[in-house]
Formats: sequence, structure tokens, C-alpha cells
Amino acid sequence: MSLSFDPDSLSLPIGHFIGGELIPASDGIEMRRPSDAKAYAECPIADAGLVDRAVENARETLKASNWGGVRPRERTKALQAWADLIEKEAETLAKIEALSSTRPVGQLIAGDIAVTAEQIRFFAEFADKEGSDLVPTDDQTCGMIVSEPYGVVGAITPWNFPISMAGWKLGPALAAGNAVVIKPSEMTPFSTVYMAQLAVKAGIPAGLFNVVLGDGPLTGNALTGHEDIAKVSFTGSTRAGSAIMENIARTGIKPMTLELGGKSPQIVFADADIAKAASAIAGSVMFNAGQACVAGTRLIIEKSVAEELVAAIIAQMQTARPGPTWDEATQYSPIISERQRARIASIVDAAKSAGGECLTGGGLIAGEGYFFEPTLIDNVDQTNPAIVEEIFGPVLTVQTFETEEEALALSAHPVYGLASGLFTKDLSRTIRFARRLEAGTVWVNRYSRSRDHILPTGGYKRSGIGKDLGREAYQANRKTKSVLISL
Repeated sequence: MSLSFDPDSLSLPIGHFIGGELIPASDGIEMRRPSDAKAYAECPIADAGLVDRAVENARETLKASNWGGVRPRERTKALQAWADLIEKEAETLAKIEALSSTRPVGQLIAGDIAVTAEQIRFFAEFADKEGSDLVPTDDQTCGMIVSEPYGVVGAITPWNFPISMAGWKLGPALAAGNAVVIKPSEMTPFSTVYMAQLAVKAGIPAGLFNVVLGDGPLTGNALTGHEDIAKVSFTGSTRAGSAIMENIARTGIKPMTLELGGKSPQIVFADADIAKAASAIAGSVMFNAGQACVAGTRLIIEKSVAEELVAAIIAQMQTARPGPTWDEATQYSPIISERQRARIASIVDAAKSAGGECLTGGGLIAGEGYFFEPTLIDNVDQTNPAIVEEIFGPVLTVQTFETEEEALALSAHPVYGLASGLFTKDLSRTIRFARRLEAGTVWVNRYSRSRDHILPTGGYKRSGIGKDLGREAYQANRKTKSVLISL
């Protein structure tokens, strides 16, 4: 059965979702489809009053359902049932997301949705396997470290991977016994609403997972600054993360997990498998048209193999065939908006003005929608805008080195430290670089996440605070207290 669909005939769950009910709203932010630039809906904007209603409903539901205090296996079973429904409804969920996002419908079915269901099951299993500890003390006392849910978690997700990022936030928070009020991006909100509807059908108490739609300045600030939000989890730009930190500091103190921007290097040594490296590097920049915080956009190559590797990458970049996200055959994504595409173009122009040379691409793709050519820029130094700025588009820079120390120096970025790639067959070099690279993730002879959800992700420097995924994400949704009892 074909997954391709008519974008004008798709029904969308337009509205906020609070207490298990869709709250329709007609006025809001105009939304345009990235694939053809056509206006198709408006995203409602929740004001402070509606955010308060969602938070209060979540708090009351958490108390009434005793979600954090039931036998942990009950949470596990409910989350597993939710994951089953996500898989069962994958086609509908994929079409809703593909319409408004940059994610092709075929990639959503095989990738984002399948992986999200796996991750929810992964976190569900933590519910009855992670908890409090009895710690060693003297024989006259009993010492315990007691683990408890925070309460109501406020989550904000970005537009580039709406379903995946919702799963990152919701899986560990719900498994850990919390309620969640989530604000998806105003550019891609409706798949998250549908996920909430499926959660209720799966048996998760209505109101435990509420969705408020809206923008950052009004809805986001109301959510992160709300006095009954006990913890905040955010994925997005470093600029937005800084604004959230400021808002939290101004309105009260609470823990936060921030997964922010990146400008990740990919270092290739002469002993690497060049064909394998070219495929991984080109793929990392072309996947979702480079609209990923971990995109490896700074290529750093040992000089003796630079010409061969660059030629191989260009050949792969020139195979890109753009298409609408509702076509199952599409592999190359549009840019999310005209504004973002214009920003990419302006940075590429600035890079060329500063001495950079476009070896391929560098311009808009003509036709409907917001498409940009896969681009490779040579002759850049550490001050070039294409090196300094997070472009969030299909743009790769090239620099060369002759020594390990030179490669490490080029890889360092003054602001970001989210991810990095290393291509070499030398195990000793791998270990040396893994220890010295300033990044929260180091991929070796690959540049992509796997389905090993136990591996956490998060950045150094201004790339974030805390971790998503892994045991760390579950633990970040629990608070601890020390208890000492005299016997």
C-alpha cells in the first residue's frame, strides 16, 4: 500500500489537548507547508490562562490517578500499550507530521515513528527497575536515598523532528511518574496532539499528558515560568534555551534539561575507509536537509586524502532529488520556512564574501516549496561565518590538516560542543580523540545515532545542560531525598 497522499484532503487535530479533550481554536499563526509554500491552517496560541488550565489539570490528574505512586509495573504496561498504538496508527501519524514538517512520509514510517515507539518501551521498563537505594551506614542507623517524581514537567519541542522529540520528553517523564504539559513548535504541532489522543486510548489517565499550542514569547514563557511546573525539558536553539533559563531564573528556581545548538566537526584521517566516510558525511548533511542540531557540518580532512574525499562527497550531494514530503519516494527534504531558507542563503553569501568557495550548490532550488541545494564550501578559516554560525541547513565546510594537534585545534568551537565524528582505523588514535574532543557524543566511523537507546545525548558548552535518552534521562525526571533512621 502506498503511503503517498493528497495534502489537501488530510484531516488535522487542530486545537489544544487538555484533560483528554481537543479544545478547538480557529485564530492563530498562519502555517505554510514547506513542500509547496501553501497556507493550509493556523496554529492556535494558548495564553497564560489556558496554560494555567493545562498545568492545573495535569496536577489534579497526577494526584487523582496516583500515577507516581501506583505499582510501577502499571506505568510500564500503560506506556507499552501507548507504544503499540503509535505503531498501529503509524500511517495516520506520519501523514499528519509530513504535511507540515520537513520529514518525508516514507522516512517517518521506517524511522521516526518506529524508533519513538521503541524508545517509549525502553523508558517504560525503567519504571520498576530504577528507584531508591539502601546505602551503607553504621549498624545503629539505616540510610536511604529515596527517589520520587518531580510532579508536572513542562516540555517544549522543536520543529525538525516533532514526533521523535516528543518521545524523548514524554517517555522518561511519564515512566518516572510525572505528568507532562508539552508545547510543540508552532510550525509542526498536530502530530503531538494526535500522540496525546493515542495516549488516552492506551489507558494513560486523561490529563496526565496535556498539549498547549502556541509560540515561545507567550505560550512558552507562560509554561516555563509557571509556579506549578516542577521541571523543564527543552530542545531547540541556544538562543531560545538562554531565554528559557532567564525566564526560569526570573520566575523561580527549577531544574532543567536543555538540548541546544551544535556546529559539529567530522574529522577524517588518511587511513579511513574513504567511501564509507563519504557516505556517512554526505548523509549527515543531506538528512532532513541538514536541519538537525547534531548535523556534522564542519569537515576536517587530512590533506593527503582531501581531494579524493571531497570529490566523493560532491558526487553524492549532486544526487539529491527534492520532492514533497507527502510523496513516499521523496528522500531530500525542504527547508522548514522561507525565513529559514533566506537565512541559510545569507550565511552562504557571507561565507563567500569572506573568501569561501562553493564547490557545489550554494543556491535555492527553483520550483514550489522551500528547497536549498546541498552545498560544500572550501577555503574557510575559523572566523568564516559558515564555520562560526549554526546554519541549520544542507551546508558543509571543508578544512584540511596535517597533524593530530592541528585537527583537534580545528575541531574546537568557541560556543558549541554537541556531537563529533571521527573516521580512522587506528584504535589508539580513536581513544585519544574520544577523550579530547569537546563534544557530548563522539561517533567513530559513522555519523548517526543507533537504536541503542541506552546511550544518552547532550552537549558541552552552550550546546546544553543534562541529557536526553539513556538512563540519565529517566533519572533526570526523578528527584532524590536522603533519609537517615536511628535504629
